[in-house]
Amino acid sequence: MPGAALAAPIAGPLLAWFQQNKRLLPFRQEPSAYHIWVSEIMLQQTRVAAALPYYERFIRELPDPAALAACGPDTLRKLWQGLGYYNRAANMQKAAVIVCEKYGGALPADYAALRALPGIGDYTAGAIASIAFGIPAPAVDGNVLRVFARLYDDSADITQPATKAAFTERVAAEMPKDTPGPYNEALMELGALVCVPGAPRCDACPLRALCRAHAAGTAAALPVKPPKAPRPTLPVTVALIKSERGLLLQRRPAKGLLAGLWQPAAFEAALDKARLTAALADLGVPAVLTAPLPAAKHIFTHRVWALGGWRGTAPAVPLPEGFVWADPAAYPIPSAFSAYLPPKGPENP
Repeated sequence: MPGAALAAPIAGPLLAWFQQNKRLLPFRQEPSAYHIWVSEIMLQQTRVAAALPYYERFIRELPDPAALAACGPDTLRKLWQGLGYYNRAANMQKAAVIVCEKYGGALPADYAALRALPGIGDYTAGAIASIAFGIPAPAVDGNVLRVFARLYDDSADITQPATKAAFTERVAAEMPKDTPGPYNEALMELGALVCVPGAPRCDACPLRALCRAHAAGTAAALPVKPPKAPRPTLPVTVALIKSERGLLLQRRPAKGLLAGLWQPAAFEAALDKARLTAALADLGVPAVLTAPLPAAKHIFTHRVWALGGWRGTAPAVPLPEGFVWADPAAYPIPSAFSAYLPPKGPENP
């Protein structure tokens, strides 16, 4: 891996560009440790524009770690509904409990202590430490890896731990010790707005003159990542069964995919009308299926659900544990079922 220093430090032109071009985001207007933490967790796997209404509602409802720690699990899932990757919210609540019990309700101004909290990895700990507390800790996410792969014209596989460690050393070596927060934010912003995946906007880049990949004409080919393995496709049969007391809802298991969330009754198998009627009868629900549901697909990180099923009606019979008749708007239902029950998040009030 080539490691020769760049022709000049990057911090000066990078920070000057950032001051002129940074987005006015709510967590930058009030950069407390808690606000930075919530925003960074939400922005994992979620675009900024999509996350902002969730962030604003979350902070309004849960303004500090104590409120987050005390929040009911279903209320928390409802606040997160539509963002996906619900284990992010569960880990935040576990961390908030520790923060309240061990640190008096305030996130600790210490990188190692932050890193030890549930759901906080190297990047998030670095972001909180540097932006909120001025601690010179690198915050290396996918945007920053892409910037540095291009700056150094480095074709090493960025998914490998050794490569990420080497890039992190480079990020730290370029970091101005008096402004680590703005430096980290500027690198993230550069990767998000200019040094984007595919064809970067080199004409707008403040580091263009220092960028080895730009000089070599290789920027569009970097960074290097191995191709993703194909996701398996699994059938899921959904039953939208209405009674006079509401829709038949089912709580998912406490562990695993979409843990603890609610969904319309569903079976992880391809069931025809007769078999679905029988499966519902096994639950004690004498359903009459009236119309097929349109086929739908939901893509998770490691699998794809091929969804289908039936609408129907049933009397409001007593249900086994884990099932209820209810208004789905009052329950945290994952976006995997949005083809049949659109999520009621900030974008769908």
